[in-house]
Amino acid sequence: MRIAIIAHLKHAISEPFAGGLEMHTHMLARSLRRRGHDVTLFASTRSDPALGVEAICDETSLLGVGTDEANDIAFFREHHAYLRLMTDLRSRGFDVIHNNSLHYLPVSMADTIATPMLTTLHTPPFCWLESGVRLSKARIRYVAVSEATAALWREATRVDRVIPNGIDLTQFPASLECAAEAYLVWYGRIVPEKGLDLAIAAAREAGLPLRIAGPISDPGYFDRLIRPMLGADVIHVGHLDHDALAALVGGAKAALCTPRWEEPYGLVVAEALACGTPVAAFRRGGVPAILDERCGVLAEPDDVSSLAAAALQAVDLRRAACRERAERVCDAEAMVDAYEQVYAEMTAEPPLILPDEPLIDDRMTAIANVA
Repeated sequence: MRIAIIAHLKHAISEPFAGGLEMHTHMLARSLRRRGHDVTLFASTRSDPALGVEAICDETSLLGVGTDEANDIAFFREHHAYLRLMTDLRSRGFDVIHNNSLHYLPVSMADTIATPMLTTLHTPPFCWLESGVRLSKARIRYVAVSEATAALWREATRVDRVIPNGIDLTQFPASLECAAEAYLVWYGRIVPEKGLDLAIAAAREAGLPLRIAGPISDPGYFDRLIRPMLGADVIHVGHLDHDALAALVGGAKAALCTPRWEEPYGLVVAEALACGTPVAAFRRGGVPAILDERCGVLAEPDDVSSLAAAALQAVDLRRAACRERAERVCDAEAMVDAYEQVYAEMTAEPPLILPDEPLIDDRMTAIANVA
């Protein structure tokens, strides 16, 4: 099957991954290619060429964040890249398009292309994407990564299926013994919505050292709030490659997950469980569906004392049970199986007959007015 995957453009689809969406897109493209599909990944310039990448734009994160000028340049760079791509896709002859971009243009222009499109909803609704989804008249299949995310989108559109994200379990070996030095771990993009400051406060209340890994995606937040909280017991070890990260997570007594928003899925939770590491997490979004009482403890959202108590309970959970849970509910092979089934259903439908002159300009005006 000829499959086009549309990635988002803020970060490269390559290691070390900026976040869960980059890892998910990389793993999906790699898995589909390994299964014999002809996959083209439309992504940013520094993405992994082994994925069959056609670069459509430089990473817009390289422009910086926080200034109106940088934000405007990033917006228009992404807009024009996706506009060119969607126009080009009309003549490319793919069997199916899998939209992983989080951008409004692929969904709003989908009815200008005869190729069936699947869009994965990786986030709660936000203004631009929701506007594109509401205004789209295309025959798009929508898949959500968790029941929690599906529930948030159902007011705006039909969600055809829930396909939970998965991870390559072979890349996260289980550590049935933690490191000799006891510590908790927190990892991910260092941005306010991930709640690292709450994790630091909870680790200190629990009396356990904390190791932090991940890119500093919001330097202002890091310098203002996180850097002053670092010390001998709380160390940021940097943005690690995959092997170093798996070793760090596997050596921890427990992992902390502290979203301040409705986390759509929680890849860091799945990865920690695969490493045999119990999880203490805020009860938010898709995270509770991954955990059970044998592998994790849920805390009240934004409550430092509740999280500290959850961490102290989590460290006593059986590590083998964590790995067993990951194998049962977090395996990427099951996720790819499900996507292949959707692709097969889509390609079995009657082909779409395009109108002679799609009103792209009118639709873009409508989106701007709604947003």
